Amino acid sequence: MKLMRAREVPGRVATGAYVLHSGVEKWNGDEEQAAGLHGMAAAAFPFLKSVPPRRFLKLLSAAEIATGVALLAPVVPAAVAGAALTGFSGGLVALYLRTPALRKPGSIWPSQAGIGVSKDVWMLGVGLGLLTDAASRRRGD
Repeated sequence: MKLMRAREVPGRVATGAYVLHSGVEKWNGDEEQAAGLHGMAAAAFPFLKSVPPRRFLKLLSAAEIATGVALLAPVVPAAVAGAALTGFSGGLVALYLRTPALRKPGSIWPSQAGIGVSKDVWMLGVGLGLLTDAASRRRGD
């Protein structure tokens, strides 16, 4: 069994703790939180309109918890943790890009409302870094 490499630890621990905490905080979210998050997600991804807001919040929370645990668990391979984080954060970046109110008009740069979501790009970078590192190890680089 391979444990995470020392160079993975800072990114995995910082990101994993942040994502896990976010998921735990959402787990018992109220109707208002569920409606707000669901509304934003459904506006960016219309297929989510058919998912009830409370169910969406539980699914989002579970995805965050699972991603956070995968990042924090030293026995989870970098490729698996990286894939989970890249998928999760890729969805957040897509939400940011598909929600015009989060960006300055005609720009990719965040509006005041978009600063919180735009910062999720760092998680995408960590996830892609883990995937890249895992791929290079397989090739023997």
